[in-house]
Amino acid sequence: MNFIDPSAQIDSSVQVGYFSVVEKDVKIGKNVVIGNRVTIHEGTTIGDNTTIADGAVVGKPPKPAKTSTVKLSGTIPALEIGEDVTVGANCVIYRGAKIGSNTLIADLASVRENVEIGNFVIVGRGVTVENYVKIGDRTKIQSNSYITAYTTLEDHVFIAPCVTTTNDNFMGRTEERFDKIKGAHVKRGARVGGASIILPGITIEEETFVAAGALVTKHTEPKTLVKGVPAKFVKMVDERELL
Repeated sequence: MNFIDPSAQIDSSVQVGYFSVVEKDVKIGKNVVIGNRVTIHEGTTIGDNTTIADGAVVGKPPKPAKTSTVKLSGTIPALEIGEDVTVGANCVIYRGAKIGSNTLIADLASVRENVEIGNFVIVGRGVTVENYVKIGDRTKIQSNSYITAYTTLEDHVFIAPCVTTTNDNFMGRTEERFDKIKGAHVKRGARVGGASIILPGITIEEETFVAAGALVTKHTEPKTLVKGVPAKFVKMVDERELL
C-alpha cells in the first residue's frame, strides 16, 4: 500500500511500487518508474522517463548538526530531477539539489543540498557529494569517492574510485578556518587516479592526469601528469589522450 498526497501531480503513465510515499506538491512526469519503499519529499520535481529504485529517499530536507561547518541560509528550494535520470537503490538526494538529464546516481550514493549536477553525469556506487558542489556535464565519479563541500568538478572530469577531496586545513579547530574552507577545483578534462587525495583549495588544471595514490598539495599545470607523495610533475600528457 502506498501513500500519495492528493496535491501530487503524477502522470497516468507513472508506475509506483509497494509501500512508497509521495508527499504534497510533488510533480512527476511521463513514464517514470518508482520502486518499492521510495520516499519522495514535498515539492520534488521528477522529469520524464526517470527511474527511482527501491529504498531511495529524494528531496530529503536537510538538518545539519549544531556544530556543522556548513550552515543553512534562507529557504532551500525543492529538489529537481531531470529527464532520463536513474536514481539507484537506497540513494539519498537532499532538497536543494538539481540533477541534470541522462544522469546516473548509483546505489547507496548521497547527494546533499545546494548541489548542481549536470547532464550525462555518473555518480558511482557509495559516492558522497557534499554541500555547495558543482559537477559539470559528462563527468564521471566512480565508486566510494568523497566530494567535499565547496568543490567544483568541470565538464568531462574523471574521478576514479576512492578519491578523497578535502576543504579544511585546520581540521575543525580554530575560528580562523571558517573563512578559508575551500574544496578542490578540478578543471575540464582532468583525470584523478584511484585513492588520490586532493588537499583544500587545490586547482587541478585542464587535462591534468593525477596518478593513482597521489597526494596533491599544489596547483597543477595544464596537460601534465603528476604522481607521488607529494605529487610532482612527471611529464606532459600524450597529445593522443587529450579531449
